[in-house]
Amino acid sequence: MKSIIQKLAVAGAICVGLLASQAMAQSGASGLFTLHNVTEGNVVVGFYTNDGSGWSTNWLSEAMAPGEMAQAEFFAETGACEQAFQVGWLGADGSEVMDDPIAIDICEASEVYLADNEIYFE
Repeated sequence: MKSIIQKLAVAGAICVGLLASQAMAQSGASGLFTLHNVTEGNVVVGFYTNDGSGWSTNWLSEAMAPGEMAQAEFFAETGACEQAFQVGWLGADGSEVMDDPIAIDICEASEVYLADNEIYFE
């Protein structure tokens, strides 16, 4: 699997490292959560966050193929737990096709599953 390294500024102080390896999951600020592409054939090309101050730029530097995962590690002790995120998928014509934004509590979620017809977390 390919390595994906990113920095994510959520609430101004959260840093995220995305790696295509699985580790023990914790949740919350200064914790971990893992993104899983569990689709049959869809490629994730964008991952965007919004803490209420507007949408971020695309945090992914590389696409996530089906079966790949990326781990996000949050280092900040403070910040909004409630976030919105939106996923961009590779369209048939090479464009980015956006899913509807969903709400996520990054302090509670530890696993985020990007499926063909839904996005869910636990």
